[in-house]
Amino acid sequence: MAYSDELWAECKRKCRLNMEDIELAKKLGLNPRSLIKNIPNKSRPWKAPVKVWLREIEAERNKKTEQKARRKNSAM
Repeated sequence: MAYSDELWAECKRKCRLNMEDIELAKKLGLNPRSLIKNIPNKSRPWKAPVKVWLREIEAERNKKTEQKARRKNSAM
């Protein structure tokens, strides 16, 4: 489902993201509503800022991809 530019603009404003972060979120398959839901507040201090959260997701996925490639190469 394609989300409107208005939703992405609202997400960019509320989450304090730049266009690079928005593109990363789209690449990761996230939607603007999920990003807005993950904005930390005082009652949930363990939540990382959305920008940091996106980078953590990207790093985790890259790590899994590298592990999968290493397993595939070692099996050959």
